[in-house]
Amino acid sequence: MTTNHGDFETVPDLKGKSINVAKVELEDNNLVMQIQDSANYNPDYPKFSVIEQDPPAGAKVKEDRKIYITLNPSGYRKIRIPDGLIDKTFRQVKPTLEALGFKVGTISYVDNIGKDMVLKLSHKGTTINSGDKLPKTSEIDLVLGNGNRP
Repeated sequence: MTTNHGDFETVPDLKGKSINVAKVELEDNNLVMQIQDSANYNPDYPKFSVIEQDPPAGAKVKEDRKIYITLNPSGYRKIRIPDGLIDKTFRQVKPTLEALGFKVGTISYVDNIGKDMVLKLSHKGTTINSGDKLPKTSEIDLVLGNGNRP
């Protein structure tokens, strides 16, 4: 047996390529693909494309070396709407939603004695309840009280 001392393969750049193209390129270079878990969704790359690889492109490795790749999932993961957002002030709810990765959309007001109190949450016209799940970065519209008696 020999160690093929001094014989190296160059790792190709796989970022942004589909899983099928990456597999062919690695096989052409006598390398083995090893898929790791998907990472957080990255909108800059196509769905199910390579977003990270180890060792990096251009590295010199031995034949049959495993190249670890991380794939872009099909979309943002879904986040659970927390309990207790209704009847809290806008000042309390806004940072909570933003910390979870949501965006605050349209704010509307209705007659209610609680000024700036959140009365309803909705997404694309559908009412949201605590425990519902929405994709990260979803826009959530809020209905607040205006401080006037109904």
